[in-house]
Amino acid sequence: QVQLLESGGEAVQAGGSLRLSCAASRFTFSIHSVAWFRQAPGKEREGVATILTGGGTTVYADSVKGRFTISQDNAKNTVSLQMNSLKAEDTAMYYCAAGAPLSILDPPSRALSPGHFLYWGQGTQVTVSS
Repeated sequence: QVQLLESGGEAVQAGGSLRLSCAASRFTFSIHSVAWFRQAPGKEREGVATILTGGGTTVYADSVKGRFTISQDNAKNTVSLQMNSLKAEDTAMYYCAAGAPLSILDPPSRALSPGHFLYWGQGTQVTVSS
């Protein structure tokens, strides 16, 4: 059974930084696409960042470009999300998700669409106070 486990969420002040990590069991990140999503109370789940198959290409939501960085450690089979210059509107539950391979030939919208991803973690809470 595939399991994804997120860690690193906590409460921080605006302008601060956090690093989220996602570890997988019975699943190899490097041959799939892996993404971070977030969902705030009363809002739809939103794609934040995706790393395409192989780890060489990334896709970001406009709201986090220049502030968040997704990366992959194939040796440890983990995917991380470095979040800098955090804002109150970044407050949400953050989920790691994994799905079928994606390449640069696929539409970027697919890389940030929840429907593409089959496996999901339980989430880690990020709270940013202003």
